[in-house]
Amino acid sequence: MATTLDFQFKLLGTDGPARRGRISTPKGTIETPAFMPVGTAGTVKGLYPEQVRDLGAEIVLGNTYHLMLRPGAERVAALGGLHKMMDWDGPILTDSGGFQVMSLAKLAKLDEDGVSFRSHIDGSAHRLTPEHSIEIQTLLGADIVMQLDECTRLPADRGVLEKAMELSLRWAVRSKTAFGKANGRALFGIVQGGDDKNLRTRSAAELVDIGFEGYAIGGLAVGEPQAEMFEAIEHTAPQLPKTHPRYLMGVGKPDDLLGAVARGIDMFDCVHPTRAGRHGHAYTRFGVINLKNARHRDDPRPLDEESPNPNATRWSRAYLHHLVKCGEMLGAMVLSQINLAYYQELMAGMRAAIENGTFARFADQTRVGWRKGDLPVYGEE
Repeated sequence: MATTLDFQFKLLGTDGPARRGRISTPKGTIETPAFMPVGTAGTVKGLYPEQVRDLGAEIVLGNTYHLMLRPGAERVAALGGLHKMMDWDGPILTDSGGFQVMSLAKLAKLDEDGVSFRSHIDGSAHRLTPEHSIEIQTLLGADIVMQLDECTRLPADRGVLEKAMELSLRWAVRSKTAFGKANGRALFGIVQGGDDKNLRTRSAAELVDIGFEGYAIGGLAVGEPQAEMFEAIEHTAPQLPKTHPRYLMGVGKPDDLLGAVARGIDMFDCVHPTRAGRHGHAYTRFGVINLKNARHRDDPRPLDEESPNPNATRWSRAYLHHLVKCGEMLGAMVLSQINLAYYQELMAGMRAAIENGTFARFADQTRVGWRKGDLPVYGEE
């Protein structure tokens, strides 16, 4: 059990490597395995906060990079913090901003102390260090804070991966020092090392020695095949404390979640369900339904007449196809809600299966259902 001043993780049960747990924070409880909807700029795109909560989400993610650029961390703090500003009363995890700096910013220059970059919005100059990242996340009022790290895309040379992993470890020490006493919050370290198992082993061991309230696996879902991602998770997860939550950053599609939970992961986040909704893709127990497809234009059936989500039964596929083809805002909103609902249903199903010792059967049956969709299951394409 990981405990520190009102932050606690309790492992409730296992089914093979799959874990059923519970995170307790002053802002609320998170049942794991858990999927965190992404509220990049202080909003989960297309949904009201109460809709996100009603779908079953117990925690959301905010993005340090985007929020530091606008409206600015100091402004958020002056408005009462991110919870009050976006009217979300549950826990919030904020990422460190490092990944977005490397992927979005203009003219990013990395050195031992931190990274200098220009905003992708207006070209203004900024500086992000481990200490400043912690300061920003504190101003935002995050309940779970992430260390600043260097995330390298794959494939990459071993020398590049090693240099980034070692820098991330030095930044982990600085992040912990800057974080100070928890006071009801938690700081997570991030395992790096790309697809190199020896580097992952070193990174995990040193982070555990430093000591964090939770541990994330970073640097995956950055260009490598799903099989390689699973191999890295299978190698890394057992090296992290059983008593602490394990978070796979930026992942993913439903089949990614199913495979990662099977390998011992507790927490996930990804923009995919809402982004897919804005592009006309609906996630259901029948797999992905591509509502741009002309086959749906005269189909009077709902997406899933047995779904517990009213939006999946309310409108015909023909109407949703019409909204998508016309670019109507309602189409993106409805499909984003349907997708996040399905993600939460999937996580609830996995939690129940782990409790019942039937996770492998649940995974097999779920994948059989997905093959009925319009698009291939990820990993079988």
